[in-house]
Amino acid sequence: MKTHSHICCILPDHILRRLAENPEHRQRALRTLAQTERLRGRRDVLARFTAVALATGQERRTIYDAHHQTNLPGQLVRGEGDPDSADIAVNEAYNFAGNTYDFYMNAYNRNSIDGLGMRLDSSVHYDNQYDNAFWDGQQMVYGDGDQIIFDRFTKCLDVIGHELTHGVTAATAALNYQGQPGALNESMSDVFGSLVKQMTLGQTADQADWLIGAGLLMPSIQGKALRSMKDPGTAYDDPQLGKDPQPADMANYVNTSEDNGGVHINSGIPNRAFCLTALQIGGNAWEKAGKIWYVTLTQRLQPASDFQAAADTAYAVAGELFGPGSPEQQAVQGGWTTVGITPGSGPTVAVSRTAVGPVAVADASHAAQKTKRRVG
Repeated sequence: MKTHSHICCILPDHILRRLAENPEHRQRALRTLAQTERLRGRRDVLARFTAVALATGQERRTIYDAHHQTNLPGQLVRGEGDPDSADIAVNEAYNFAGNTYDFYMNAYNRNSIDGLGMRLDSSVHYDNQYDNAFWDGQQMVYGDGDQIIFDRFTKCLDVIGHELTHGVTAATAALNYQGQPGALNESMSDVFGSLVKQMTLGQTADQADWLIGAGLLMPSIQGKALRSMKDPGTAYDDPQLGKDPQPADMANYVNTSEDNGGVHINSGIPNRAFCLTALQIGGNAWEKAGKIWYVTLTQRLQPASDFQAAADTAYAVAGELFGPGSPEQQAVQGGWTTVGITPGSGPTVAVSRTAVGPVAVADASHAAQKTKRRVG
C-alpha cells in the first residue's frame, strides 16, 4: 500500500490555531495540535507495519475504545457481526465504516480501501475532549469533541467516509500532502465522503446538501458544517472559529505556508468543480461524476498532480467513459472552467497506472469480489 507521510485529520490546523487565540479554548486547542504533531511521527512508523495489516485480507470491522487515553488501538469492544453496543460512538464508527465499505464495493467494485479487503479498524474516545478525527495509515481514530464547539467526531457519515478515503488515495495516486496535490488529496476525500452519504441516504445530486461535517458544530456555533462543496467559504462565520476561508475559484486561490500549503483551504476549488459537474449531469452523483473522479484518482493521477492535471485527466476520462463531446464530458469541462481551470490546456494526460485498460473501474484482482458485505 502506498502511503503519504502526513497524518490526515478532518479538522484543519487553521481552525485549531484560531481557537488557541481564545483564552477559553487555548489549552484544549494547543493540546489537540500537540497530539497531532506527535501522531505525525507515529504515522511514519506505522507505514512499516501496514503490509502486515493488509496480509490478513480480512473483510471485517473492529472497534476499539481508547478510554480517553492516547495509546492505540485501545480495548476491543466490537467486532464484525457483534450486536449493537450501548455506546453510540462505537455503533457510529462501526456502521459508518460499513457504509463506506459498501459504497466502494457497490459503486466501484473496490474491496475495502486498499482494494484487497483491508480490515477497517477504528478507535473511539481518543484522548480527552479531542477535537479531531484522523486516518493514520492503519486505522481510524475519533475524538469525542469538546461538546462546546464540536460534537463527537463519529457523528457524521461523510467525515468517516472522508477519512477512510485517505486510505484509498494512499493506495492509488498517493497524492503528496502539500500544495495543490495536497488540496486534491483533501478534495478527493470530501468528494467520496459526500458520495458515501448520498448513496447511503439515497440522494440524487440535487437532493444532497454538499456539506462536509453537517451536525458536527454545536448549536451555539454560527455555522452549518466544516466545508461546503457547493459554496466554498460559506460553511461557518463565527466569532470563535472565524470565517470559512475556502476559495470558490482560482482567482481567490490562497497562497500560504500554513496547513501544508493550504490543503484544507484550496480544496474548495476542486470540490466545487466536482459539485458543479455532478449537478450538471444530474441523477446519482456516484454513477457518472463519481465514476469519472474514481478512475481519475485510482488509475491516472500521480503524487505530484496539480489542479490542472486533475482537470485534464477528468476531462479525458469522461470522454473515454461516455464519449468525446458527451454531456458528461461537457459537464466536466463546465465544472472546471467555472472555477478557473480550463481542461485540456495543460500537459498531456498521464497514461493509466493499471494493467487492465485505461477506464476499467476495478482492477482485475478485484473483479471476483462482488459480494456485498453485511452491515450491522
